[in-house]
Amino acid sequence: MGKKTQQQTPAMSVEEIIQFAVMAGRVAAEHTAKDTYKATERRLYAVPALRQKVVDDRERLAELRKYGPRGKSKSIVRFQSGGSRLSPEEIFEVIVRDMEATIAADTYELEIMEKALAYIQDDDYYVTVTGRYLEELPDEEVAEKIPCDTSTVWRNRKRLVQRISVLLYGAAAVK
Repeated sequence: MGKKTQQQTPAMSVEEIIQFAVMAGRVAAEHTAKDTYKATERRLYAVPALRQKVVDDRERLAELRKYGPRGKSKSIVRFQSGGSRLSPEEIFEVIVRDMEATIAADTYELEIMEKALAYIQDDDYYVTVTGRYLEELPDEEVAEKIPCDTSTVWRNRKRLVQRISVLLYGAAAVK
């Protein structure tokens, strides 16, 4: 067997390595800031549906507590497939706790988003955020409400969503 040859790469100076690391950090930070902005938008878009889901889940939980579980539902089967058998009372308790945990998690997300929206509430262009994400209005309708140009709507919504991103994600959202 012959010796394996390694391809020689030119050695980098310490300064070049530092420069390379700083540039890589900047590129990563730009992607992170864009990701947090998009994540903030996804969370804002989800608020109306999440509000309705919490209401629906609370109604379902109240019905479940009042009438008990329905025969062989998927939620019951899910808790029986682990090999050990639970009594119907234990299954019912697990289902209730699972629903309560889901409601609590969704309610917590809504509280976070309500605080984030309250953070920008006094801004003159607050409606650019609520109009787009909560009311699902096109920019033209939001512009009529303010009144202003659609480019002003877009620019100020972007500014406010970035402020919310920083509130939600901290320094990772800063460009």
